[in-house]
Amino acid sequence: MMFAAAAIALLATIAMAIARAMRGPTVFDRTLAANSVGTGAVLLLAVVGFLGGRPDFLDIAITYGLLNAIGTIAVLKFFRYGSMADAGDGKDGAR
Repeated sequence: MMFAAAAIALLATIAMAIARAMRGPTVFDRTLAANSVGTGAVLLLAVVGFLGGRPDFLDIAITYGLLNAIGTIAVLKFFRYGSMADAGDGKDGAR
C-alpha cells in the first residue's frame, strides 16, 4: 500500500514538472524541468518494478537514468554553443 501511494505521488510530481517544462521562463528552466521528469520516471520505474515483482525494471531504470543525464548535458551544450561540435576557437575561455 505504501509503494502504491509513492507511485501516485511520483505521478503527481511528474505532472507538475511537465507543467513547469511547458511554461518555463527560460530554456534552462524548461531543461531542468525535463530532467526532473526523467528522474521521476526513473523512480516510478523502480517502484512499479518492485510492486510487480519484476527486479529487471531496476536495470531499465538505471539505463534510462544514464540516458537522461547524457541527454540533458547534450541539450544544454547545444543551447550554450549553438551546435554539438566544438570549434575549439577559444572564444568562450574554455579549452
